[in-house]
Amino acid sequence: MKSVWSTIMLSEPQLKQWPKSSFFYRLVGWLSNWQQASWLFQWSEVIGACLISLVFLLAPFVSTALIGVLLIAITAFWFLTIISASERLAITPIHILVFLYWCVATIATAFSPVKSAALNGWITLTLYLVLFALAAKIMRSPKLCNWIITSFLMVALIVSSYGVRQEFFGVQQLATWNDPNSALANDTRVYSYLGNPNLLGGYLLPAIALSVAAVFVWRGWIQKTLAAIMVMMNSACLYFTDSRGAWLAMAVLVGVLLLLLYYWWREYLPRFWRVWLLPLVFGSLAGLLLVAFISLEPLRLRLMSIFAGREDSSNNFRINVWEACFKIIKDYPLIGIGPGNDAFNQIYPRYMNSRYPALSAYSVYLEHIVEMGYIGFGCFLWLIAVTFNHGMRQLARLRQSKSKRGFYLLGAIAATAALAFHGFVDTVWYRPQINTIWWLVLAIIASFYDDIKSEMLPSFRL
Repeated sequence: MKSVWSTIMLSEPQLKQWPKSSFFYRLVGWLSNWQQASWLFQWSEVIGACLISLVFLLAPFVSTALIGVLLIAITAFWFLTIISASERLAITPIHILVFLYWCVATIATAFSPVKSAALNGWITLTLYLVLFALAAKIMRSPKLCNWIITSFLMVALIVSSYGVRQEFFGVQQLATWNDPNSALANDTRVYSYLGNPNLLGGYLLPAIALSVAAVFVWRGWIQKTLAAIMVMMNSACLYFTDSRGAWLAMAVLVGVLLLLLYYWWREYLPRFWRVWLLPLVFGSLAGLLLVAFISLEPLRLRLMSIFAGREDSSNNFRINVWEACFKIIKDYPLIGIGPGNDAFNQIYPRYMNSRYPALSAYSVYLEHIVEMGYIGFGCFLWLIAVTFNHGMRQLARLRQSKSKRGFYLLGAIAATAALAFHGFVDTVWYRPQINTIWWLVLAIIASFYDDIKSEMLPSFRL
């Protein structure tokens, strides 16, 4: 059974023979002599880190078109580093599944009923995956990893601070985000620079996870205090979004973080706390949540609206969109309609209720089935499972060596779990501001790689 699980999770991939017959293997290192003679490319990893950081520094404030330009620049730089590589590239099980995921998306594009629209989505997806590949390579350097994460956290602090300001000073609601018939019809939902409270909630989830990790990783009381302020500010802003999906994902985030922190420190705890720490902590949290649910009317009304069914306008809208999506899936079950917003926008109107136009399926998982069929959906679930498995294997190794970098891995695993849960009820992380973060947290997990166990995960050229 253990051998079967290892095979499914690609814990022991047999890929040593693949590079010998791979076309891509011949491209890697094609210009390696030029790199060795180039002064500029001696700083290639720093340049790459700057490009990646620039995406996260600008993403909340600029148009999606400019983010696209930056991703194109990253793609060109990644290709240049590949053909000029002078050393072998570390490939993890996550890389293998990301490549398989891209292959399925390519097939879905080829068989799409709206090929030109699907091609646009395929190009966008490819840019995101290249961002993952470059970030996973560069963040193997502890300094550059810390640099990129710190860049994201500093910008997230600005975003959350402005969101908290909107809560206290008020802000114009750009859309009907609350049910007009509910007691919260006139309630303020903050959206900061992102223009949508659900989008802001999804953006803040990984910021909270990584800022918790920074509390343990950053040195000095000033830095640790700043990280603690980030945790509080990001959490407060997420609450003020009134995003039900983000609230539930936050609960998942806290639960996963507590379990992983317990796992990290378990060996150092007295026997009493090994047995009772988790029940006491989760029991206390449950009590606090119950008190908050009883005493805070906005929280209670928003959470109860989840169970209102079609009586809540937001629920009703999503249900109607989901019904139309199921009709699409019935007609394109295996490989879908092709990736991307453009393909969805061309196909969805043929199936929708005329009163419920939509730009997405309002569920990441349902969106995958629509765009890439059950094959793509299965590949996506496999990718998530392999990511968690790889992350936990590397966390166990770092725990033994007592490396503080393990907290970044811990935070990335928790962020992945929270975003994956949020994806059940929304597709906001298809927006570039969050999609880039999704591939960043996967890249953080992939960047932790045990070079010693080369017989299990061989390092080889692409």
